Amino acid sequence: MPEGSPRRDGPERHDIVELRVHGVSGARPERVLYRTHVRQVAGDRSGGFHRPVTEQPGDADPDGVTLEAYRWGDLPSGTVGRTLSLVFLLPFMLSNLAVWMRPAGRRIGSGVTVLCRLLALNLTALYVLSMAGVALDLIAWRCLGVARCAHPFTMTAELDGRQMGQRLAVLALVPVAAVVLLRLLGNRRPRPPRHPLWAVEPLVARLRAIHVAVALAVLDVMLLAARSSSGRTAWTTILLALSGAVLVTCVGLLAVPGLLDGAATGRAATRTAGTARAVAYAVSVATLVVVAMDGRDWPSSPGLPGYDQVVSTAMFGQMSLLVVLSVLVLWHHRRGDRRSPLPRGLGAAVMAAIAVGLAGAFSADLVYQSGQLLGGYQGDGGPPLPYQWTILAFFLHVTAGVVLGGAMTFTSRRPRWQAARTITAGDFPAPPPGATEELRTVTRAIARARFTEWLGMLTVAYAALAAIGLTTGVLGLAGFEPDELAGRLLGLPAGSVGVGLAVGSYLTASVVLALLLGGILAYRTAWFRRHVGILWDLGTFWPRAAHPFAPPSYADRAVPELVDRITELAGRHAGVLLSGHSHGSALLALAVLRLPPELRPRVALLTYGSPLGRLYARLFPAYLNDEVLREVGERIGWRWLNLWRDTDPVGGWIFAPHRPGDQPPDADDPAGRVDRRLRDPRDLAPPGSERRPPLLRGHQPGESDPEFRAAVRELVGRLRDQGRA
Repeated sequence: MPEGSPRRDGPERHDIVELRVHGVSGARPERVLYRTHVRQVAGDRSGGFHRPVTEQPGDADPDGVTLEAYRWGDLPSGTVGRTLSLVFLLPFMLSNLAVWMRPAGRRIGSGVTVLCRLLALNLTALYVLSMAGVALDLIAWRCLGVARCAHPFTMTAELDGRQMGQRLAVLALVPVAAVVLLRLLGNRRPRPPRHPLWAVEPLVARLRAIHVAVALAVLDVMLLAARSSSGRTAWTTILLALSGAVLVTCVGLLAVPGLLDGAATGRAATRTAGTARAVAYAVSVATLVVVAMDGRDWPSSPGLPGYDQVVSTAMFGQMSLLVVLSVLVLWHHRRGDRRSPLPRGLGAAVMAAIAVGLAGAFSADLVYQSGQLLGGYQGDGGPPLPYQWTILAFFLHVTAGVVLGGAMTFTSRRPRWQAARTITAGDFPAPPPGATEELRTVTRAIARARFTEWLGMLTVAYAALAAIGLTTGVLGLAGFEPDELAGRLLGLPAGSVGVGLAVGSYLTASVVLALLLGGILAYRTAWFRRHVGILWDLGTFWPRAAHPFAPPSYADRAVPELVDRITELAGRHAGVLLSGHSHGSALLALAVLRLPPELRPRVALLTYGSPLGRLYARLFPAYLNDEVLREVGERIGWRWLNLWRDTDPVGGWIFAPHRPGDQPPDADDPAGRVDRRLRDPRDLAPPGSERRPPLLRGHQPGESDPEFRAAVRELVGRLRDQGRA
């Protein structure tokens, strides 16, 4: 039978099935099951269920359960080509992730959703403007007009000598093709789900129509503004008005809270978005014809007339939306729980800022490096002013980020080490002689893991980075030259800003290269994926609720597959024990919420290294909060154990830490009995005849650890008692 093909299960030997789900590491089923020989029993090559080959000697499970593993690691990535294409969609993915980080509460959530969607729309406009900057401003206007540039592309030579309007009309097809490519990349998925987790496909279709309409309208406005620089005609006036109407309509659809999401208004929003897209198609065709057929002279200028103003407006709009988003989130935090280590919902503003920063840097560097390659920025025609400020802003952001990161590490070091020493003193009150170095190693690991508790300092870092972005955006919109302003205010010699531009440009290029290499290594190398895959798997976990060209959600398939499999297993067995490590615990928590009521008494949950309480409840307060986690426990009768370690920088407790010396939780609250803290390492002295002490486990799964097996036996016993009740 070929690899990956499903097989029917053999005769069942045990009454309980332990279904294991790995985390973002994408581990092989052999490793998850701790067996040498496994076979696939359901699913396909991207996501499948595997069991040990029980005919092999020594493969019987000592706890008397049937082992099974669900491997979903290839769902977010797939082929190398798909992984690399997703790298270019990274800003769109982050802008989409920002929506799901919004604060809890209907009113505040609606406001944040509107702002995040407007920012996502701005990213699409910026993408089109950068492509137009290369095709129209650089090649059509500069290289084929006011300057003589190198021609690495022979297709542009055929346009030399043509009228400027014809060049612009032909090369305007390049950004149009880029939008088509973006549309195709954002719509790829391995296999459509049978029962999708997120009912967002109608929303994605509306957002897609809006983004396509805005992309074409922005391109039309830029062409018509350039053509109108010699005076408007009736046609350019009409087409500008229609393009403006398309932009206003699309922004209005996003700006009205709930208009795209509401069941009552969804059909009208779909028709309106579709009409706006159809009008944008017609206006684009008419614009290309008008620009190509207009035989009037064009003005003399170093760059495409009006291009700098359009780009500056788009970038200033980004900064303004970010400021409003930040004020809204922080205002909500002041009215809520100020003792929270991280302002609930601040992640939406931080993630949106990262998306905007990356998109701006990628766009600016594309235009800047293309100009350097073609030699189109020589003489009086330098790089477009907005992109100069964007590259400088990226350079300043990276510099400030390094400085602030070092400051955060230094500031938090002492309290982190103090807390770590307190924990190790409670775990090892009488360390054996000669274990000083081992004790210090454990203390260092706990101190590093506790850096996650200092995420609240991101507020200061974000404020500094946002101030840099807003300042550069205002200066670019005002038309200040970076070099001239640096000489006037700082006394820097002429040309010094050019060095910063070059450094910022190459820094951006190195980031793109690192992302590309990271995409290849994440697909090819398991250890690298364990370190960098969490961001990608987390980003593609959530559905597209802001940017339609972001990668599709793999949870749309993974969670329904888990629900179907659990339903099937619960129908054939006395019970199903769900074991989820790291992000796998989130997949299982969502699966539990979708289980039919009649199956829940036969299900138990074991989570370990879980970020549900420590990270996800803080990053996604509107969706994975304490109320939702309690509902998970209630639906399965609180047959739930969570194992965690102080040396784990990702996972942690969900309801109560249960450290030595802590106040015991309320005996009447079943949530207080969920968490089990594991001392890591188990001892400082080598056990038995071994020479080395036990290794630190940190975020490692540990399915073969004695504590894990004891938790399995306890939950299996609860399931069997439930079946006999």
